[in-house]
Amino acid sequence: MAALSTAPRLVAQGKGRAATKKGDENEKISLAEDLMREHGVLKRVLLIYRAIMNRIDSKRDFPPDVIISSAKLIRAFVEDYHEKLEEDYLFPRFRKANKLVDLVDVLNQQHQKGRVLTDRTIQLASPSVLKEARQRANLRNMLYQFVRMYEPHEAREDTILFPAFRKIVSEHEYDALGEEFEKKENQLFHGDGFEKNVDAVAKLEKELGIYDLAQFTLTV
Repeated sequence: MAALSTAPRLVAQGKGRAATKKGDENEKISLAEDLMREHGVLKRVLLIYRAIMNRIDSKRDFPPDVIISSAKLIRAFVEDYHEKLEEDYLFPRFRKANKLVDLVDVLNQQHQKGRVLTDRTIQLASPSVLKEARQRANLRNMLYQFVRMYEPHEAREDTILFPAFRKIVSEHEYDALGEEFEKKENQLFHGDGFEKNVDAVAKLEKELGIYDLAQFTLTV
């Protein structure tokens, strides 16, 4: 399928998504795989949100800066980068192909709602505001609404939208889009945005005390 006339002209490099930053030039990351691993970053922030919700429920303290940093990571990496790629490159092609249009419309609407929730979360996460029980409850509601919406959102994209995308574009265009996404990532984050944001999430998890994976292992 030809690219939309409004989309940037793309030139395929004949190698799919750029090689990983680990020095292995033979290891390629496909467009769908890259989008899915970016969802992994989002999922880890959702787990941070859940941990904050648990602390609010049990009336325990938590560092407000973890919420602010998590929400700002969502804003920069997920909303302003990852979702913009979907909105500018994936959604228009599904609409032009008349495939999964209802799903695309819902996903796009959820992107807009998510940005509103992120704005409100950042506003509520100041230490002075969080001294009030009512504001802590409001923050918990913002976090809950975001998690509730984005868990099914990313699951539908990973299992339905991304696999279907390869079927509506040519191999040439699919590879070229992967290269375009890599270029945008390097421009926005001055290098590998995925690696940088994984490191940022890990630091937040450590500050909150949920980094050690072994603590979640069942003891039965």
